[in-house]
Amino acid sequence: MITRTGLYIHIPFCIRKCAYCGFYSLTDLTLIPHFIAALRREMDLNHNEGREFDTVYIGGGTPSVLAAADLERLIGDIRTAFTITPGAEITLEANPGDIDTGLLAALRRAGVNRLNIGCQSFDDDALVLLGRRHETRQAAESIRMARDAGFENLGIDLIYALPGPPGDAFAVWLDTLQTALAFHPEHLSCYQLTIEADTPIAELCRKGEVDLPDRDLQARYFFQTSEILEEAGYQHYEVSNFARGERFHSRHNRKYWDHTPYLGLGPAAHSFDGRQRRWNHRSVAAYLKD
Repeated sequence: MITRTGLYIHIPFCIRKCAYCGFYSLTDLTLIPHFIAALRREMDLNHNEGREFDTVYIGGGTPSVLAAADLERLIGDIRTAFTITPGAEITLEANPGDIDTGLLAALRRAGVNRLNIGCQSFDDDALVLLGRRHETRQAAESIRMARDAGFENLGIDLIYALPGPPGDAFAVWLDTLQTALAFHPEHLSCYQLTIEADTPIAELCRKGEVDLPDRDLQARYFFQTSEILEEAGYQHYEVSNFARGERFHSRHNRKYWDHTPYLGLGPAAHSFDGRQRRWNHRSVAAYLKD
């Protein structure tokens, strides 16, 4: 019996860590060649003839920090090691600061058909607070380049409920939403800022140097965001996710909600076989050793 599952690849590298991020990644890019070799070995170890994958999600970290040629070869290796079904959803996360015509062309050649761009905000002050390494103009330009390259399934990630004067921060969020809508993305992920332990934003909160929105304002962010996007034609199909119709739902992320099996490769990646969950070391060094 053929079981169709999801494949997640964790790319554990960032040029620098964002101020809010609790996901596992390193900034030592010299380890990338060793990681890629280990990842190919892990693919071989998990090869299974009785399993087909109809979604592939390459996340991180920041997958787009890999060279375009490395990403193209990596996706080729995935197709060699596993059975990827025709019409599979293949998603890659990208930072606006990394996107150029060469990267986009390589992704198109490799068969990536869903691009998720981590804009997070269209306000430069908010981007500085979040520790992002791109500016608003780069976010806008990356979306335009992706469209010009032929991507017809674009997702934009945004973060709301940031620290700051309540009225000002809320107004900035409403402006960010309108800017995002002007690009007509097929998918929007709108996440409330989560204060993760041992992050720079958590330290600012601990010291009382920034104020987070209270519960009433958090609720206002959530419900007004949903109302605005639904009025603009988006389906609010998950807590943080909106799509322009069911065909643009994230097929891969839906697997996490309905207990469909998935395989996770790379440091800190999780897997679920339908009965048991397992996960890899949250350490590139330990991953390479194993």
